[in-house]
Amino acid sequence: MRIAVIDDEKYSRVELIHQILSHIPDAVISEASNGVQAIALIERKSFDILFIDIHLGDLEGTTVASLARKLMPKAKIIFATAYSEYAVKAFELRVDDYVLKPFDPARIKQVLERCTMDLNSTNSVIEHGSKKIAVSVNRHTTLLDIDEVSYIETDGSGRGCVIHMLSGDTYPDNSSLSDFENRLIRNGFFRIHKTCLVQLKYIQDIFPWSNNGFALRLRGSSNILPIGRDKIKDLRKRLRI
Repeated sequence: MRIAVIDDEKYSRVELIHQILSHIPDAVISEASNGVQAIALIERKSFDILFIDIHLGDLEGTTVASLARKLMPKAKIIFATAYSEYAVKAFELRVDDYVLKPFDPARIKQVLERCTMDLNSTNSVIEHGSKKIAVSVNRHTTLLDIDEVSYIETDGSGRGCVIHMLSGDTYPDNSSLSDFENRLIRNGFFRIHKTCLVQLKYIQDIFPWSNNGFALRLRGSSNILPIGRDKIKDLRKRLRI
């Protein structure tokens, strides 16, 4: 889950981030302390949820929210404000919700649960209804056939993943490997290592590897993919070998 916290008050950012992580421990959170930073951030990255303060000092949060809505139409945008009268403005801008300062943990939890449910519902329609998966990077979204995905691995920078297709094409994506694992586990994918998720039906062979471990190769690829020592038993069980 990629979340942006945009607020010119450091204490508010720290408190909100603390509350978010208490409910979504694996969230990847980015910060901006003013409007200029916020615009640079949302032009550079995509997010699932954005918390935006109404008053950012140099810009109004409504301006940032309008740009975010254009760049990321599927993202959930939440206004953070000390003034309840901005609730009406929030809905005029098609913002998904608002939270009042000081932040109430129960209210933050409610907002996060609602946003997560909506996002998962959207992903479910894409993945299980049409057998496609949406991947995005730099505000560009591509729909890929799940059956054509061979394996997914982390990109090595901690910022996202690389999706490998049977054709040999690759696609970067901003999601974490854990996100893909949760989204694709019902489609025959298995996490063979902390850095790699494979489609089981494309496993070609499994063989001994370094330090008494094991590795595998997938159909159409010469890449050797190590299997985690804690994964080999479950993998054999899934493959019934």
